[in-house]
Amino acid sequence: AGQGSGRGGRRVWRGRFACGVARARSLASRHVDAMRSNPVLFEDTFEVLDKDPDGKKFDRVSRYRCKSDLFEMDLTIDINVEVYPMETGQKFRMALASTLNPDGKPDDGNFDQTLQWDGHPGRPSLMDDYEYVMYGKLFKFGDDHASGTPKVEVYVSFGGLLMLLKGDPKKLEELEINSRLYLLVRKV
Repeated sequence: AGQGSGRGGRRVWRGRFACGVARARSLASRHVDAMRSNPVLFEDTFEVLDKDPDGKKFDRVSRYRCKSDLFEMDLTIDINVEVYPMETGQKFRMALASTLNPDGKPDDGNFDQTLQWDGHPGRPSLMDDYEYVMYGKLFKFGDDHASGTPKVEVYVSFGGLLMLLKGDPKKLEELEINSRLYLLVRKV
């Protein structure tokens, strides 16, 4: 497991399965970077399996353990329950995006108040389709070989609220270390 330096000083994941992923990313990156029109890097539907599995640590935050329907991903995520409470058995759609602009145009990481959000008028954004949004940084990749099936672990911090997404490396190959991500959630 580990990280390494990629071309141009960019940090990319280097692990047992990274060779094929890095090669595919290298071939596709010229086209994707030039023509990115979909800012969503990952999207799936999850079911909450457990709430605060290690006990309640904070008054306003709960840690949820979840499993996805489509890609069979495991998700552990901290959510501010005063803003967005969820319960065991609840299903939700989660997306990770590089920008809130529906056309994929990169942003500078600062909240753009000209975007439409929570009933406020403005230009369209990905927030229009979701109920809960966080902004954070992917700070670590890891390998998980415990199940016998190759899995990658992706760690993201949203201002101290943490997320661990674990699953098939091919489904998470769009994600890069030190990249800024938007997490978008809506209940289904």
